[in-house]
Amino acid sequence: MIKCHLSKLLGEKRLSIADVSRDTGINRGVITRLYHETAIRVDLEVVEKLCLYLECDLTDLFSLEVDS
Repeated sequence: MIKCHLSKLLGEKRLSIADVSRDTGINRGVITRLYHETAIRVDLEVVEKLCLYLECDLTDLFSLEVDS
């Protein structure tokens, strides 16, 4: 399962979904789905914009959790 850490990153930086949407141009619904981990798919352009905006690596934003 792929885990999205957007909510944690936004909390650490004290940013809201609206802030990110306004500053990046990413649709608010897309950010909301990532924030709540309900997104089924995400465009690589969105991932790139988020990583650049949050000044983080891909591995800071997403992780792979393997069930044992």
